[in-house]
Amino acid sequence: MAELLLFQLYGPLASWGEPAVGEYRPSATHPGKSQITGLLGAALGLTRDQDAQLAALTSGYGLAVRVDAEGELLRDYHTTQVPPARRGRTFTTRAEELAVDDLYTILSQRDYRVEAAWTCALWATASALYPLSVLAKALRCPRFTLYLGRKSCPPALPLNPQIVKADTLKAAFDQYTIDPTLGPLEHRLKERHLLEEPMPERPPQKKRYFWETPLPKGLDSGFTDQEKLWVIPRRDQPGNRHRWQFTARDEHHAMA
Repeated sequence: MAELLLFQLYGPLASWGEPAVGEYRPSATHPGKSQITGLLGAALGLTRDQDAQLAALTSGYGLAVRVDAEGELLRDYHTTQVPPARRGRTFTTRAEELAVDDLYTILSQRDYRVEAAWTCALWATASALYPLSVLAKALRCPRFTLYLGRKSCPPALPLNPQIVKADTLKAAFDQYTIDPTLGPLEHRLKERHLLEEPMPERPPQKKRYFWETPLPKGLDSGFTDQEKLWVIPRRDQPGNRHRWQFTARDEHHAMA
């Protein structure tokens, strides 16, 4: 049996960045390691220049995600005015950037998930900086504003962190309960026609699960061989923050 921290993510917009080429900025269907590291760092009050602490957050906790509702895809055509990059010239605020007289426009297409929801699970490794109870407290009362990938994507509900003990990942997700004062998340999604109602003539809709390995001692995935689909590499492990470099990790996928 292992101890895990579970919390929910839900918002009108979310964007979980994937490797980008050219002007296109795609979004994954669920949050990855770099986005959850950033979320935890903001909740704890860490700044972007605290490289050692952020690296410890990445290596100190394992991650699993259940997709409760994928939402719909929204693609935004985005224009931004920026000054040209020149050696020896830096800007500390957006106002300083816009004050120069040689601005030019960059174009990009950015993907968002609309009205989507996820449940995330974390477990501590041997190198964890903080116990799960400290992370839970930080998620309940974050130091900095939390975002679902981008600054334009704040959560629409409290994250409702809970610590559970379970023998399997699937059982841990099944134990997670929605705070009754917030109203069931499923009802909110059904009101927006984002969570499909089960029909008498067909089985209930299956949910998708993603997790990384190794799992902690005493914890199994809980999925049968028929429910496990594949293992794919995902390049979302934070590497060099200043160069925006990421390394790959293996992500297991199941439907149940």
